[in-house]
Amino acid sequence: MTTAASRGGLEGVRVLEIGGGVGILQSELVAAGAAQGEIVELVAAWEPYARELAHERGLAERTTFRVADILESPESVEDADVVLLNRVVCCSPDGVALAGQAARLTRRTLVLSFPREVFWVRAGLRVVNIGLRVTGRAFRVFVHPPAELVRRAEAEGLELAETGHGRMWAFATLRRAT
Repeated sequence: MTTAASRGGLEGVRVLEIGGGVGILQSELVAAGAAQGEIVELVAAWEPYARELAHERGLAERTTFRVADILESPESVEDADVVLLNRVVCCSPDGVALAGQAARLTRRTLVLSFPREVFWVRAGLRVVNIGLRVTGRAFRVFVHPPAELVRRAEAEGLELAETGHGRMWAFATLRRAT
């Protein structure tokens, strides 16, 4: 993901990692030359770990952490040159809307990853959801059609530039049309 996100250079770039947990990817891009990074998370519990990681990497002055729901209050988050949605659209029943909002916040490049749309990944995630239900957890994993995720981002003026996949995860890189 960081390779796709850094195409076009990082000098002067603001990076936004939505649902980034501790912000590993944005910290890698800031360490590689991006001017500023921000993590926007729904879960405040990640903040001390994100701050510790930024401090350990010497990036504390160029990295911020914010708790916000970009679907509920999109105005609370500033746009960025590079926006990352790494393994987060599958955490929300509104993953397609999340991809669209991330695209609205993207000035240059959006990189998103999502579960591959293949039988064995879908079957495995069904088993995960059954396990979550049995243990009384409300959290569920969602597999959104990749074409819908891309279409929503394209509706915001981005163009598909690159796709790829590993065993479980696929990614799409979209760029702002110039």
